[in-house]
Amino acid sequence: MDNRNWDKVIGSDTKKFDLKLRDVWNYRDLLFLLVKRDFVAFYKQTILGPVWFLLQPIFTMAVYLFVFGNLAGIPSDGIPRPLFYLAGISAWTYFSECLLKTSTVFKDNADIFGKVYFPRLIMPLSIVMSNLVRFGVTFFLVVLLMAYYLVFTDITFHFNWYILAFPWLIVLMASQGLGLGMIISALTTKYRDLSLLVTFGVQLLMYATTIVYPLSSLKGTMRTIISLNPMTYVIEGIRKGLLGSGTFDVQGLLYSTIISFVLVLLGINIFNRVEKNFIDTI
Repeated sequence: MDNRNWDKVIGSDTKKFDLKLRDVWNYRDLLFLLVKRDFVAFYKQTILGPVWFLLQPIFTMAVYLFVFGNLAGIPSDGIPRPLFYLAGISAWTYFSECLLKTSTVFKDNADIFGKVYFPRLIMPLSIVMSNLVRFGVTFFLVVLLMAYYLVFTDITFHFNWYILAFPWLIVLMASQGLGLGMIISALTTKYRDLSLLVTFGVQLLMYATTIVYPLSSLKGTMRTIISLNPMTYVIEGIRKGLLGSGTFDVQGLLYSTIISFVLVLLGINIFNRVEKNFIDTI
């Protein structure tokens, strides 16, 4: 059958490492529609609405201040503890939300996937983009808190050129959450019990990241282990660029960049391969 007269040909053959990014671009209107839907629908029937974007990190910061600051007395690398925790919380929340929601994308959207065609990659990408909006609202708290310390206290922040890497650090967070999430989502189509371990695993991973302690407080083997986590350099980079204190350099940025893009390329490739027959196993 000659397919040259057709606008689009849907087939089962997929080239190796075919990321299908052209298909995603052709369906970009659907992507933006899904982002808008996720953002509006999530808080549509809540009393406080988008205010929850602000309350959740504030409550978490208060708990960290009491437990890790007052009780445990963990140092904050010379940064005021509220700012130290809030900067880490905002970054970690974005990463973890991208990972957790992407890891269940096949199960959560099985009905839609089985009825209509569109590039399945649209779904995890919409999760990353909608969470980016929430990250922006949350990070606004960090900016407000910085302004408070600058105006009402004698504390100053030593900005440096690392602040220019901030947009790139956001890309790295999204890439890591997206890549890991798609790999887990592909695995859970066959191994359902894996989804039960993801939430618990993300909570454990948080303590292997410099959310409640600075990397400078670690020594020896423990410092090496925590440094292997690519999210460590992302969070340290945010603190270094905005707050002037953190263990971050070009080598750490390069390491996190390589790991992030390996994860996202591997995740997209696995995701695209599983999507062809996941409906038979989900």
